[in-house]
This record gives sequence, structure tokens and C-alpha cells, in this order.
Amino acid sequence: MIALIKYNGGNVSSVQNALARLNIESIVTDDPELILKADKVIFPGVGEASSTMKVLKEKGLDLLIPDLKQPVLGICLGMQLMCGDNEEGNVRGMGIFDVDVKRFPPEDLVPHMGWNTISNLKSPLFSGIEENSDVYFVHSYYCGLADATVAGCRYILPFSASLQRDNFFAVQFHPEKSGTVGSKILNNFIKL
Repeated sequence: MIALIKYNGGNVSSVQNALARLNIESIVTDDPELILKADKVIFPGVGEASSTMKVLKEKGLDLLIPDLKQPVLGICLGMQLMCGDNEEGNVRGMGIFDVDVKRFPPEDLVPHMGWNTISNLKSPLFSGIEENSDVYFVHSYYCGLADATVAGCRYILPFSASLQRDNFFAVQFHPEKSGTVGSKILNNFIKL
């Protein structure tokens, strides 16, 4: 069973639809028991950091998620909330990854929106994915490069397109909106 974490985020149904296209069943839940029993957990995200952390704390998910033992995939805001301090709403994330989240400097259009290239791919998530593949981004905040970086990207400055530590995986881009490359990444995660 694949559990998609339910909260006030906006792209849970699009992730579920992307999984359905791969013939992968999933449930959307905020029930800790179901999340703990799941084979894999996906923490999707479109929303605002401080209000999302508030919902996670109200449901106790801010403590549950970092203790999960099965593979966990954070997407976009999900990735950012798996990190440390976040400039969006000046909120503390779950600290799974030792990197902070900052707002892009206003040297170009913000948000970073559209297709961009990922490189230096170093994770099983990217098995069979060509170096310098394009994926779809929509974000105003970014994680800098860190020890946990397993894919990079550049928009205004270099940033982490993907992070990995132990059973925790995260992508800043939206695999559910990234065509065949994104479908392959989701399928790779399901096969972990």
C-alpha cells in the first residue's frame, strides 16, 4: 500500500492520478496507523510552509514522519518541510535533511516555474534517467546544495533538485507533472 499524506496541500490528487496511470494503488490519509503500515509514503506538497507545519503538528505528523522506517518521498513543499529552518513563514521544518530553505533572490522571475534541467544524478530514484533530463518546477523557495544533495539544478543560483538520506527521498520538482521522466522517477520510488 502507498500512503499519500493528507493535509492542506494542493497536489495530492495529481500525485494520486500519476500513480494510477502507473497502475499503482494509493490512499490519501492522515491516519498515523495507516501511514505506519504503508509500504511506501509520499509527502506531496503545494502550499505555504508555516500553515502546513501547523496542520502537521495538529495531527502529530511532524513527529511521525521523521520516525518512519519505510521509503518516504517528499515532493516540492514536502521536500522543504523535511529540511531545517524555512524562510517561508519563518518556520522550523522536521530536520530530516540538514539544509535550510531560503527564498530565491529577486534577480529573475520568482517563482521558478517551468521546465529545467537536473544534473549530477546520484540516487536510485534516477535509475534509467539520463543526465541533464528536464523536469517541471514551481517554487519560490529552494534548498541549497548540501551533503544530502543527489541531483542539482540552477535557477538564479545552484540548488538541490533532490535530496536523500537513509530511507528519505525528496524532490523539489513535480514528478507527477514531469512527463515520462517524472513517471519513471515515481516508478523507481515504488520499486525501492
